Amino acid sequence: MRTRLSPAKRKEQLLDLGVRLLSTRSFQEISVDLLADEAGISRGLLYHYFGGLVQFQEAVIRRAAEDLMERTDLPEIADPIERLGAAIAAYVDFVDHNLAGYLSLVRGAKSGNAVMSEIYDSARAALTDRILAAAPDLIPDTAPHRLLVRGWQAMAEELVIVWKTEPTEMTRAELLSLLVSALPALIGIS
Repeated sequence: MRTRLSPAKRKEQLLDLGVRLLSTRSFQEISVDLLADEAGISRGLLYHYFGGLVQFQEAVIRRAAEDLMERTDLPEIADPIERLGAAIAAYVDFVDHNLAGYLSLVRGAKSGNAVMSEIYDSARAALTDRILAAAPDLIPDTAPHRLLVRGWQAMAEELVIVWKTEPTEMTRAELLSLLVSALPALIGIS
């Protein structure tokens, strides 16, 4: 049975559905037919709101990136290393619960799709800014430190993806400890 919603609410419903589907599927697996069936709408309605499947997929990836940013916001903890640890734990949990969608974001950025790359790069830049702002006394906002933080982010992303997708005996706690200790080590903080 189809429910009549305002245009704004229907668009939000479709984006929410896309993000939910993205937690178990890649964005390439999200078809117009699947969306129409899941949302109880006609296929044409998706085109009406987003212009097409590619635009919808990009909007969903953008929403997923925003969700990642929200969930990994640095908490109000005085100690910068503890604050980093809380944010890393939230990041690991996000990837753990949204693996397919997260992989879509990462792969989309590497696919040559300019919009996907822009979404990914914006999220990474915002995370870099957030990390540097969290501990300005420990990690001054300089070009070399920005480069180190970006390199650490790439390493953290790879480690979390491998931890999640390949058999390993490393526990979540061990992974978190490794990630949290790696950034201060790179920066030269003891």
